[in-house]
Amino acid sequence: MNAQGYLRPDGRKGIRDVLIVAYLVECAHHTARRIVDLTDDPQVHLVGFPGCYPNDYAKRMMKALVAHPNVGGVLLLSLGCESFDREGLAAHAAANGRPVETVVIQQAGGTRAAIADGRAAVTRIKAQMAENQVRVPLALSDLVVGTICGGSDGTSGITANPAVGRAFDLLVDAGATCIFEETGEMIGCEGPMAHRAANPDVADAIVASIAKAETYYRTMGFGSFAPGNAEGGLSSQEEKSAGAYVKSGSRPIVGVIKPPEQPTAPGLYLMDVVPDGEPRFGFPNISDNAEIVEMIASGAHLTLFTTGRGSVVGSAIAPVIKVTGNPETWQRMGEDMDINAGAIFDGSATLDSVGAEIVTLVEAVAAGAETKSEAMGHREFILTYKSFEPSGPGCFPR
Repeated sequence: MNAQGYLRPDGRKGIRDVLIVAYLVECAHHTARRIVDLTDDPQVHLVGFPGCYPNDYAKRMMKALVAHPNVGGVLLLSLGCESFDREGLAAHAAANGRPVETVVIQQAGGTRAAIADGRAAVTRIKAQMAENQVRVPLALSDLVVGTICGGSDGTSGITANPAVGRAFDLLVDAGATCIFEETGEMIGCEGPMAHRAANPDVADAIVASIAKAETYYRTMGFGSFAPGNAEGGLSSQEEKSAGAYVKSGSRPIVGVIKPPEQPTAPGLYLMDVVPDGEPRFGFPNISDNAEIVEMIASGAHLTLFTTGRGSVVGSAIAPVIKVTGNPETWQRMGEDMDINAGAIFDGSATLDSVGAEIVTLVEAVAAGAETKSEAMGHREFILTYKSFEPSGPGCFPR
C-alpha cells in the first residue's frame, strides 16, 4: 500500500489529522458547534457527551477518542458546572501528545466570549498540530477496520455483507485488525461463531455476549428487526442475524472486546455492545452512529457500513465507506454509496471481486482519498450513557 500515516507518540498511525472540538455537557453543545461552523475547516470535527450526570463509560470513551490515532489536537468546551472531569481529560490528551486547550463558558463570560476564545484556541492548536506532524509509511497491518450494517433489506445478507466478509478475510490475512459487532443482531449465530473462536475463553465470551443481548431484548420488549427491514424483503430475525453474521468473514475470532477496549494484537474481534448488568437506558445502541463511535473508540481508523435500503451517514474522526447490496439503491442513492455490491446480482461482479474492490478502496481512503460521506461533510457523532464491566483476560489474544 502506497500511503503515509500520521505517527502518534504511542506508535499508532493515523489516516487523518483531525482537530476535535469536544463539548462535555449538552449545555456547551451550541457553543462548540458554532466554533466548528465558523472555523469552516473539514478537519475540525464536533464530538461530545451530552450528559451532566457522571458516567464511567462516557469518561473512558472520551479518553480513548482524544487519543485516537486520527486525532491530532483537542479543544474541550465546558459549561463549568457539569460533572465531567475536564482537567483529567485535558491531562490525558496532553499525556498522549495532543495539543489541547479548554474553554469554560462560565469563566469566559458567556456564549459570544467563549466562541471567540474557542476560535482563537483552534488557530493555536492547528499551528501546534502542523509543528508536531510526522508522516511515516502506512501498511494494511497498521489499520484497524470496523464494520456495521444499517438499513438492511433482503439483498444485504446476499451481496454487501458477505462481500465485506471477503474483504475482512483479505485484511486479516494482510495483518490488519478487524472488528465486527451488533451482537443483538446475531442472536442464533453464537454456535458458528464459537466454533471459530481462537480459544475456549473466547468461545465462552461469544456465547455469553449473545445470551446477554437476547436477555436484553426480551426484557426491553423489542428486537433488532425493524419495520424497514420487512419492507425491504427480510423475512425474519433469523434471516437478519445470518446476514449480519456473514460480515465477519471466515477467519478465527481471536478476541471479544467491549467499547472502548483496544485490541491487543492483529486479527478478527467481536465487539460486545450490549450494556452489562440489569437492562436499562433503553436501546443497547440508539443509532448506527453510536456503534460507529464505539468502534472508533476501540481504535478503528475507518468503518465499512453495509446497507440495502440506503443510509447517508458518515462520522466524525474516522471515515465511513458505504457498501450497498441493492442495485436499485445504487441507482437511486449512488451519490451517497461508495461500493455497489448489487452488481453481483446481474453477474457483472462476484463476492470475491467486490471484496477485493472494498480492500482497494480501504487502501485509497487510508492514503487520503475522501469517502462519499466525507466529501458531503457528514461528521455525525453520538455518545450516551452505558455501563460495562471489563472483559476477562481470556478474551484477548495471548
